[in-house]
Amino acid sequence: MNATMLPDIRDADVAGRTVLVRADLNVPMHHGAVTDATRIIRFAPTVAALQQRGARVVVMSHLGRPNGQVNPVHSLAPVANALARELDTPVRFVPDCIGGAAESVSRSLAPGSVAMLENLRFHEGEEANDRSFALMLSVNGDIFVNDAFSCSHRAHASTHAITRLMPSYAGPSLLAEVEALTLALEDPDRPVAAVVGGAKVSTKIDILRNIVTKVDFLIIGGGMANTFLAAFGHDVGRSLHEPNAIATARRVLVEAQRNNCEVILPQDVVVARDFAPHAASEVASVSAIPSDAMALDLGPASLDRALGVLERSRTLLWNGPLGAFEMEPFGQATFALAQAAADLTAAGRLLSVAGGGDTAAALGAAGVADRFTYLSTAGGAFLEWLEGKELPGIAALAAPASALENT
Repeated sequence: MNATMLPDIRDADVAGRTVLVRADLNVPMHHGAVTDATRIIRFAPTVAALQQRGARVVVMSHLGRPNGQVNPVHSLAPVANALARELDTPVRFVPDCIGGAAESVSRSLAPGSVAMLENLRFHEGEEANDRSFALMLSVNGDIFVNDAFSCSHRAHASTHAITRLMPSYAGPSLLAEVEALTLALEDPDRPVAAVVGGAKVSTKIDILRNIVTKVDFLIIGGGMANTFLAAFGHDVGRSLHEPNAIATARRVLVEAQRNNCEVILPQDVVVARDFAPHAASEVASVSAIPSDAMALDLGPASLDRALGVLERSRTLLWNGPLGAFEMEPFGQATFALAQAAADLTAAGRLLSVAGGGDTAAALGAAGVADRFTYLSTAGGAFLEWLEGKELPGIAALAAPASALENT
């Protein structure tokens, strides 16, 4: 799948038509206020562009997990207000996403005006991918646009079933994400390096197995690196690792060798006896980790090797931190490698694509979140793409409605 296979809303005639846009505005909230507007800020240009082209824009999204029940805690009303502030234009909030009120507002909008429907997940039909619910949604627009890549790994009514019922297009944010991931994994400029970190091998088995068939270098960090070190017979002391995943780690190494992917494991690590900020720490060889210590970051030799890999690479895919970056001083390797990747990107020597919640937080802490070629906030959809899985919401846009009727 690549972006050229998807119908682009920018090619459609939207003047005077009502465009029903699926967004992912599932933003953090506290006491009824938006605490992180990143997703709203990223989505706003999609709405603004449609407004400028004379469309009537109806936005729909989910928020939280209300489990098919109306719950004021999960109302999108504050999100509508936040979007209005970002657009500097009124956004009319509709207290339901289907029914008379929604239909009335959708039909009465003037060209260039915007409305937002209430939480899709207040209805069980959304997550059930119910055709009847999708039909009730579809009457709120003439054209459907999916601009929520992060929701497209689930076959829900507002991303999948609805595409069978009305002309459907991909939005610019979704297309940008698909293009970035395609450039990094499907049609990359080589050599390609991947950084995969995080706590556990078991949560990223499918990613690792897919990645080793796609990249030239795989840099492994975080807690999962300890499981790989244990697979080589190293005593990792009290370090987080998964004894039950050692066989899996060995299989990943075999598959990497078969696919000419060089796996970069730590040579030295920063260890501490206490898992706490500013804990006393030291550097140890991976063959001499103290039995009462934990590996919490890459050591200087390991970092130098990873930096050397980046210098030789043309494409970088990053998912997961290299250490316990949230605590000083165990984020140094993550921050140094992120800074190097950002500098190489700025110099035009590297295409850098990163994603995942912890990854975004780590790059933000490093001060380089806006200096990568692309930083995904998609979470599960990003991870499933890395696993090589088909995303139902994307596939639905690429396939004609008749082909979907029997799926």
